Amino acid sequence: MRINIAKSSGFCFGVRRAINMSRELASSGKSVYVLGDIVHNSFVVRELKEKGIKKIGKIRPVKNAILIIRAHGASRKTFRKARSCGYTIVDATCPKVKDIYKIARNLEKKNKIIIIGDYNHDEVKGIEGQLRKKPIIIESPESLPFQKLKHMAKAAVITQSTQSIENIENIMDKLKRIIPDARLYNTTCKTTRIKQEEIKSLPKENDLVLIIGSKTSANTKRLYQISKGINKNTKWIESAKNLQKMWLKNIERIGIMAGASTPDRITHEVVDKLQKLARK
Repeated sequence: MRINIAKSSGFCFGVRRAINMSRELASSGKSVYVLGDIVHNSFVVRELKEKGIKKIGKIRPVKNAILIIRAHGASRKTFRKARSCGYTIVDATCPKVKDIYKIARNLEKKNKIIIIGDYNHDEVKGIEGQLRKKPIIIESPESLPFQKLKHMAKAAVITQSTQSIENIENIMDKLKRIIPDARLYNTTCKTTRIKQEEIKSLPKENDLVLIIGSKTSANTKRLYQISKGINKNTKWIESAKNLQKMWLKNIERIGIMAGASTPDRITHEVVDKLQKLARK
C-alpha cells in the first residue's frame, strides 16, 4: 500500500503565524484571552488552552489582559469594544484577510458590495464588519437573493479567502445575468488555490482519499467536496481515531490532504495508523 501526501497539505502561512503568536504570548506570563477559536482546529485550540490561553465568547471589562484576535479576523466594532474594555489587542488576523478588508473598504466608496462566502463564517463576519453599509452575502448559486439584486446596475464582488473557484464561477455566471456590471475581485488566497488545484489530481491518482481537518474548517470542507466529486471513495476525518480498517480493503494507493489549519503531527499520526492497519 502506497501513501501519497499532497505537497500543499497542512498549515497555511496565516494559520501558522496566528498559532506562533499565541504560543509566544502563552509563555509571557501575562493573562491572555482569545475571542473564539484561534483557528478552526480542535487540537490546536486544546493545545493553547493547556498552555493557559483562555477562550471567550463575549468581551467584558478586564484589567491588564491581552486579547488575541484570531486568524479569521474580526469587525471594527469588536476592536473598539475590546479596547474600551481594557484589553491590549494582539492582532493575529491573517495578512491575506487584512488585504480583503482594505479592498472591501476601498470598493465600498463607489459600489454596493457583494461577498461570496459562507453566511455564518467568522471571516465573512469580519469582512462585513469592516463596511459602513450591510453587504449582500451569497453562499451558493442557488441562494441568490433576486429581489435584492434585480434593481442593481452595478456591484463589486469580493470572495471569502477559502472559497472554491468553481463556486465563485457558478455564482458569477448567474449574477451577471441579473446585474449588468457585476465586477469580480477574486480575493481567494494563493494557498487555497494551490490546495484546490492539487486536490483535483489527488483523487484521480489514488484509490482512497483522506481529507484531514476539523468539521468547522471551511477550507477543509471545500477540499472534501471537490475530492468527493471526483472520487466517491473520499473520507473526511479529524484524526487517526476516525480511521477504519475496512476502508483499506483492496486499496493500493491512498492520497492524503490536510486542511490549512491541521497540524502536521495529526497527519503523521494518520500515516502511522494506516501503516499499522495495513500490517494487520
